[in-house]
Amino acid sequence: MGRMTTRQPVLRLRAGRAAQRPDTLAIEEPLIVRVGGENVTLTMRTPGQDFDLVAGWLVSEGVVAAPADIVAMRMCQDEENTVEVRLAPDVAPPRPRAFATTSACGVCGADSVEAVRTSLRWPILGDDARFDVGVLSALPDLLRSEQKIFDRTGGLHAAGLFTSTGECLVVREDVGRHNAVDKVVGSALRGGRLPLAGHVLQVSGRASFELVHKAAVAGIPVIAAVSAPSSLAVDLAAECGLTLLGFVRGGGMNVYTHQERVRVGPFPRQRNVS
Repeated sequence: MGRMTTRQPVLRLRAGRAAQRPDTLAIEEPLIVRVGGENVTLTMRTPGQDFDLVAGWLVSEGVVAAPADIVAMRMCQDEENTVEVRLAPDVAPPRPRAFATTSACGVCGADSVEAVRTSLRWPILGDDARFDVGVLSALPDLLRSEQKIFDRTGGLHAAGLFTSTGECLVVREDVGRHNAVDKVVGSALRGGRLPLAGHVLQVSGRASFELVHKAAVAGIPVIAAVSAPSSLAVDLAAECGLTLLGFVRGGGMNVYTHQERVRVGPFPRQRNVS
């Protein structure tokens, strides 16, 4: 695993006092993805779980769907921050992107919204999993408890994969929210767990179009966000058959699409924050 944090001297100003002290920062570095000897994309990410990140990105691009689709991945010794991927002979490589993907945006390079919408492999509408509102309400706190690097830096997004009973399967952190989701999906791919029917993806921030797309491509029927979704995220979730939750915090939530998957019962009591 690459080094995920670094130390930087800062001038700390608090309550009218000034002090020099070191601060822990989340590292942001480029990662080049090379397939068949050709560079296909460059993304800004937090080092760590790079193979999960690359595998998840290939899933979201519609390139791979099973562990056998990726023959090998390795970190290039002659070029720093580069992952070389060898795909199975019958797997077509992704189309190269002509620009860098920033840590803020991962989908803008798609040729069109329609291309994103048509890249889904597994239907979600038929997923009849049900999720208790109490389980869903607990997910943000469960996710937060696993954000070890955030505790040290305060500067990372997180995504977590949970079962319908609230069991945490994997949590990943990154400076890019889409990278965190790719790392979760890539971990699932490499573990042979796709499609992720009956699971919920909890994310630490807002729900954008790209995050809904990545969840749908992985076959995840529910995505829950601590903050708001965008209008396009809601449209895509409705079209794909995915249940989209926003403002999941304080014991409440908004259910924007496919409400039938949320089993409404006694609401959990909101904890008093002293």
